[in-house]
Amino acid sequence: MWNDRVLPCLIHAVMRSRRLEPLRRRVAGAARGVVLELGIGSGLNLPFYGREVERLVGIDPQPRLLARARRRASWVPFEVVLYEGSAEELPLEDASVDTVVSSWTLCSIAGIERALSELRRVLRPGGRFLFVEHGLSADPEVARWQQRLTPLWRAVAGGCHLDRPIPALIERAGLLPQSVITGYLVPGPRIFTYHYLGRAVPPSAGRGGGAG
Repeated sequence: MWNDRVLPCLIHAVMRSRRLEPLRRRVAGAARGVVLELGIGSGLNLPFYGREVERLVGIDPQPRLLARARRRASWVPFEVVLYEGSAEELPLEDASVDTVVSSWTLCSIAGIERALSELRRVLRPGGRFLFVEHGLSADPEVARWQQRLTPLWRAVAGGCHLDRPIPALIERAGLLPQSVITGYLVPGPRIFTYHYLGRAVPPSAGRGGGAG
């Protein structure tokens, strides 16, 4: 009951906050070409995608949230294809997308290493991974509290981790983080609000500077 009915409603209510919209706009607004959105949820990023998006593929494990996303998708000027599933097994061919978008998603994927490996597999050479994620604070005291509270928080918040070092995880997957902004980017308790906003590219794009 909690995971199937209550939690999706709570996620939608929290994530639709207007204070998150500037971050959504910066991430989704920079997408182009064929786009994959990990954890598309109820489709809250859809209004922020620009004219350079040709097609959007969204994946999420929550059918109730996907139903909301389908309703929102009927109003956008590009094709939207939605899949119920996990980012750990993407139903896409190798090197088939130009942009991968993730907003407040990497915190809750159980097999994060596998998901990032899949992300890299489907990203085309010269493509970009655009992300905004909360995670491990640079403040040691805040980080200690995040590590203490994560087991309890994960149990009630759909697997959400407060203490994931997002750029380090991205690098381990073989992608190169670029232009990453860090800090308490939204108001609220510091254990929840330390964020990473930026992009990552495949190594060849990073060496050549072709990511734009």
